[in-house]
Formats: sequence, C-alpha cells, structure tokens
Amino acid sequence: MVLAVLLAASCQRLEPRRPIQAHTGSWIEGSVKRNMALLQKEEAQIQQIIAKDTLAPYQMSEDGFWYRISVANPKEQYRPQPEDIVKIEYTMYTLEGKSIYAPIQHSYKVDKEQLFPGLRAGVKLLKAGETGEFLLPSFMGYGYHGDEKKIGSNTPIKLRLTIFEVLKHQ
Repeated sequence: MVLAVLLAASCQRLEPRRPIQAHTGSWIEGSVKRNMALLQKEEAQIQQIIAKDTLAPYQMSEDGFWYRISVANPKEQYRPQPEDIVKIEYTMYTLEGKSIYAPIQHSYKVDKEQLFPGLRAGVKLLKAGETGEFLLPSFMGYGYHGDEKKIGSNTPIKLRLTIFEVLKHQ
C-alpha cells in the first residue's frame, strides 16, 4: 500500500516554479540610451578640443577614439604585435589638460596584460621612437567605475604615450 502511494506520488508531473516578478528589457533599453547620450556628450567635448588644436590633425581609430602622432619615427616600420614586449611611458590628463598622473614607465606584453582599453589599443598604433596623443572617451579609459583613485566614473581622458623599444616575440 505504501509502495503504491509513493509510486503514484512520483508519477505526478512536476512544474517549475515561476518567478514572482517578470523583468522586461526596459532597464537595458534605458541603459543603452544613457550610454549613447554620454558618448555623444564626450565626443562633442573631444571634437571641440580637436577644432581648437592646430598642431597636427587627429585621426579616428577603429576602436572609437582620436589620436595623432606628435613625434614620428619614419625609419621604423614595425608596429607592436601581440606577445611583443614594449617599453613605454604614458601620462594621463583630463580633456582640459590637467595632469591626473605623473609619467608612468612600464614594460608591457602586448595584449597579455590588464591595462585600460585605450592604452592597449594605442600601443599598437605607434612604432618604437614615436609619441602619440590620444583623446579617449570614457569607455576606452576606465569606464563606469573609474580607477577608484584619481579618475572618476565616466571620465574621458587624454593620454600621451611614448614607445621607447619593441622587443619582438620569438
């Protein structure tokens, strides 16, 4: 008898519990709209800087930031590739030109270390002996979180980057 009750109970069809609240895509849609508005605002700031700067023309990168090479090295042809080690120095500024951090020297294994996106992309645009200036929207800098020290949330930055040496991966 007990066996029959257990057998009948186990044959009942189990239904999964349903969530109490159903979420829609409205939060994501709102986030996308906020991020697009933020990007437009930052791009407008960057375009104003570019319009005022007459030293050299800026180019737009495939990654969504603007840059120019302020010190070129026409003798060098090779640009850093993944796994190469580059010896670099970079300085970060606000878009208004106020220094955020003093120059930082670093040896970096291309695409293998955690650096902010604009720096990782910028290294691959320069050659040994070159210096570039980069105008980075916040998504190419430290994004929503900032660096939790001197760079706040959603802060676009200006980056000055010099590559001293490129050690090619064997």
